[in-house]
Amino acid sequence: MTRILAIANQKGGVAKTTTTASVGAALTDQDVSVLVVDLDPQGCLTFSLGHDPDQITKSVHDVLIGAEDIADVLLDTDDGMTLLPATIDLAGAEALLLMRPGREYALKRALAEVAEDYDVILIDCPPSLGVLTLNGLTAADEVVVPLQCETLAHRGVGQLLRTVTEVQQITNPELTMLGTVATLFDARTTHSRDVLADVADRYDMPVIDPPIPRTVRFAEASASGASVMRGRKNKGATAYRELAENLRGHWGGAELVRYEA
Repeated sequence: MTRILAIANQKGGVAKTTTTASVGAALTDQDVSVLVVDLDPQGCLTFSLGHDPDQITKSVHDVLIGAEDIADVLLDTDDGMTLLPATIDLAGAEALLLMRPGREYALKRALAEVAEDYDVILIDCPPSLGVLTLNGLTAADEVVVPLQCETLAHRGVGQLLRTVTEVQQITNPELTMLGTVATLFDARTTHSRDVLADVADRYDMPVIDPPIPRTVRFAEASASGASVMRGRKNKGATAYRELAENLRGHWGGAELVRYEA
C-alpha cells in the first residue's frame, strides 16, 4: 500500500523542503520508489532537485486545475525520485481552487491516478495554511511537522494542529499526526533540548528520532541541484538516513522511535 506523508508547517525556514528531498533520497537509496510533490509556489523543492521552475511549462498547478494529467507533468531527478514540480503559477491556483466545489480534494484525486506506481509519496506543503496545504493534508495518510530548535519556533504550531484536527473532522478522517522532526539541532546546547521538551509538553506531540543537526551541507546540496545524500559523507545525510529508516520501520509495523532529550 502506498504511504502518503505530508511535511507541513506554516512557518517558513524550518527545513520542510530539505526534509522532503533528503528523506525521499534516503528512501530511494533503500530501493523504495518515491514520488515527491512540490506544493510551494516558490518551487524550492523543484529547484533543489535540479529543475529550474522558470523553465518548466507544466506543473502541479496545471494538475490541480484539471488542465493536465499528472502523468504528463512528472519529472525524473538525479536522486532517483520522481518529482511533481511547482512553478510560480501555483500562486494563482489558490484563487482558482477557491471557486470550485471539493477544492480540498484536487491533489488527492490526481495522486490516485499514479499512487500504485510508488511505495511512498512525500508532499512538501507551502508555508501557509491555505487551500494548497489543505490539499496536501487531505491527500496524506500522515503528517510530520519540521520544527527548528530555536526560540519561538513553536509559534503557530498550535494553529497548525487545529488545522490538522479540522481536516481530520471534515476532509480526511484517516489523517494521522506522527509528530515533529527537530531541525537545525545543536546537540552542544541545552537550548535545543529545551525547545524540544517545551514543544513535546505543550502540544503532547512526540519528537521523532533522530533530530537533524545544523550543517552547511544542506545549503550546498540545494545549490547543486541534488539532495544532501549525493554529497560527501556528512552528519546531516546520516541523520536523514536514520529518519528514513525509522519511518520505514513504522510503516512496516514497528513502533516509531522517539527522541528522548
